[in-house]
Amino acid sequence: MTVLEQVQEILVWCTVINYVVLIVWFAAFTGAHDWLYQLHHRWFQHPEHFDAIHYAGMAVYKIGILIFNLVPMVACLLIS
Repeated sequence: MTVLEQVQEILVWCTVINYVVLIVWFAAFTGAHDWLYQLHHRWFQHPEHFDAIHYAGMAVYKIGILIFNLVPMVACLLIS
């Protein structure tokens, strides 16, 4: 196995793990929204702020996955 193949495999697993984390985060946020808001309500004055922070966090996390995992993986695939 070459170094490029090892890097590809690492990037594939990083992408899979990060998407699993994102899906679990989304599922927890949608499935236990009220409980999560009650747990953190002292930091947020309105539920809309709580929702906006979580959606923005998920968007930034997803962009990070694309930039740091998926794009390098595709570049490695194009090189090989």
